[in-house]
Amino acid sequence: MKYQIKHTTTYQYNEKVSLSQNHARLTPQTNQCQSCLSHHLEISPKADYLVCFQDYFNNQVSVFEVPTMHDQMVVTAVSEVEIFAAQQQVDRQLTWEQVRDQLKQPIDMNSLQAAEFTLPTFSTNPVPELRDYACQSFFPGQSVVTGCEDLMARIYKEFTFDPEFSTTNTPVSEVFEHKRGVCQDFAHLALTCLRSLGLAARYVSGYIETLPPPGQEKLEGADATHAWIALYLPNWGWLDFDPTNNLKPTEQHVTLATGRDFWDVTPLKGIMFGGGSHHLKVAVDMKRIVDE
Repeated sequence: MKYQIKHTTTYQYNEKVSLSQNHARLTPQTNQCQSCLSHHLEISPKADYLVCFQDYFNNQVSVFEVPTMHDQMVVTAVSEVEIFAAQQQVDRQLTWEQVRDQLKQPIDMNSLQAAEFTLPTFSTNPVPELRDYACQSFFPGQSVVTGCEDLMARIYKEFTFDPEFSTTNTPVSEVFEHKRGVCQDFAHLALTCLRSLGLAARYVSGYIETLPPPGQEKLEGADATHAWIALYLPNWGWLDFDPTNNLKPTEQHVTLATGRDFWDVTPLKGIMFGGGSHHLKVAVDMKRIVDE
């Protein structure tokens, strides 16, 4: 499956900005499940430079500066991505305790690097209630894959998607208490549960295609930025889970970046001089490319 993706971010300021410096993580990854065939940024007002580098987590970062006086900045990322066939079968006999123990004493570079993702972060700081919640899915001898599937399904059933409830700074304990949030919150919740058990899991930012009802045309900007998680399996790699939708991401998910939590993979961030308060608008369009 191939997609053309247009991701437009618009900042509208109530005062003039004289200079802004920005980091964008808007280049889709190339990995075992997908390939980024092309990518470019369109920036208005025009940036005076644009350079790229790979960050600590191997995400592509675009750095640019806008020196022109402006009260609006529009950044559009245009990409073409190919999604490959579904992932190979995993070992469903591997217990979560076996995975936990291997991460405590890594025997290869992959496990050593994955062990970093067992550690808590500011957004995934565990509390006893969350470990207890995780243990309901990960009882003694439980398959690590089955346990994660069960945890994902419980979050999907027991929590309400509510875009008005939280912000990027809402603690995961508050999300757990009120059983409400958005995809970012549910990803942080799942990560906190898994890491509380000594398992390695990482935050994934990307896109998810939304399909219109039968007989209706797709609306411009109707697709969405999205967040989910990936669980590390020794001798296999990272297996994705989407707790917001209770499914394993396949051909309708496109990965942008991975990290410990949202703050490692923020799509666009920076500093500015002036501007006052601002209004942010994000629109995403994913169009399937049909090979002729």
